[in-house]
Order: sequence, then structure tokens, then C-alpha cells
Amino acid sequence: MKTIQQRNNVKVIGKGEQTILLAHGFGCDQSMWQYIAPALAENYRVILFDYVGAGDSDITAYQSEKYSSAHGYKKDILDIIDELELKDIHFVGHSVSSMIGMLAAIERPECFKKFVMIGPSPCYINEPGYTGGFEASDIAELLTMMEMNFTGWANYLAPVVTDPAKDPQLTKNMEQSFVSVDPQIAREFAEMTFMSDHRKGLASMTVPTLIIQCSDDSIVPIEVGDYLHAHLPASTLHVMQVKGHYPHMSKPTETRQLIEEFFLINTEEDEWQWKNG
Repeated sequence: MKTIQQRNNVKVIGKGEQTILLAHGFGCDQSMWQYIAPALAENYRVILFDYVGAGDSDITAYQSEKYSSAHGYKKDILDIIDELELKDIHFVGHSVSSMIGMLAAIERPECFKKFVMIGPSPCYINEPGYTGGFEASDIAELLTMMEMNFTGWANYLAPVVTDPAKDPQLTKNMEQSFVSVDPQIAREFAEMTFMSDHRKGLASMTVPTLIIQCSDDSIVPIEVGDYLHAHLPASTLHVMQVKGHYPHMSKPTETRQLIEEFFLINTEEDEWQWKNG
């Protein structure tokens, strides 16, 4: 039987006293942190991992029932925390990992010190009084496309979530990342991601949180960042002037600087100075 570290392909880089746990988003694996992880490791101990079914994780550990809910992925994060005996974590989650990590922080707030959400959304579907970015029919069509033509879905989605005019290589990399995932697992992960609604849990999140919102994100509209900031009790919102859903890849230096500056805030005076430049 494989260990938790083998199951999730856990890697540790850097030797800093403070730990950063990086959690990748949908259709990705830990390689998506390659543009910021080495620089973070100069000052921090950085933990990287793949969700089961992604990257070099143990695909035999995948169970559809467990991973049909974000709570299944949350359990894996808590397993990693326990296995490595982590405490006072700085957590950085991209996209759906923001909500998965939030569930872990609500359950075990004593394990977390600071929290960063990159391109997060608590709910992707529009409802009266709430802009999520998609109609329910849009999500149904996306899931059907994944079933009928998986490669075609990847080729469609990659330019939607990136900026192919400015960075065609990033778009190509995302296409390759999407098609590398087992189609059934990818489809189930997509359903878990886009059909979830975590809005009711936001008020229970007590860990200081930085929300990084992209100004032109086809997956997460600007209204979502505003909603999160209004409903997360200890949150700060920063809007990056960038197109796409992957600022840690398209604008890695700026993203990393935002993350590290937020981690260094310890007092109200620090926070005021940071927000006011």
C-alpha cells in the first residue's frame, strides 16, 4: 500500500522555517507552480502535490464516490498536513483549490496562518442577485462536450482561460495539461468544480485571506471577487490587470510578490502600508 506522500506525489523544496502549501486547480498538476515555486523556496519550505488523478499521483487511489465532492479532496489535504506534521501553514490555492483549501481551514483553522486564493469562485452558476459567470445550461454543455469529444473540449477551453494573443505557448501548455488527465476523472472533477456552491461556508472562514482576482477572467468574472471579499470575514481583495485564469503562470513575478508581501503582514500598520503602497 502506498503512503500518502506517494498517493499525492508530494514534493518538498526549500528549507525555510515557514511552510507554504501550493494546491493546483482543475485540469492541472503541481507543475503549474513551476514559475513561482523555486523563487518561493528561497525563503520558505514549499510543499507541492498532485490531487489523485492528476500528474504523477497514484491513479489507482481514485474513487468516484469520494471525489464527487470537494470534501474528498479536502480530506487529502488534511492527510498531507497530518502526514508531514504541518502547522501555521501559508496556503495558496488556485481556482477550485481555493474552496477545497477553505473547507480544510474551516475544519482545522489551527493549522493555517495565512491563505491566498487565486482566481477563486464559491459558485460558478448565475442566480438571482448573484453573478457566477455561467448559466446552468452552459455547464451542462461543457460536461457533455467533455464526454463526446474530450480533445475538442481541451482545444476549446485552453484559449478561453488564457490569453493566446499574448502568450500562445501558455495556451498550448494548457491544452496539453487538459488532455493528459484521464477523461472520466477530468469530467468528474469538472462536475464537482462547476456544480458546487460554497457560499454558505464563507462566513465560517476565519483565516486571513488574500483574494487575487484577474481583471479579465472568462471563468471568474470580476463580480465574484467582489462577492467573496464582501462575505469572507478576514479578506483582502487585489485585482491584477491581466487576462486569463492563470496569473501565476502568465504574470508569475507579480503574483509571487503579492503572495510574499501578504505573508509578511503581521500588524494592522503593516496591512495599511501594504494596501496603500
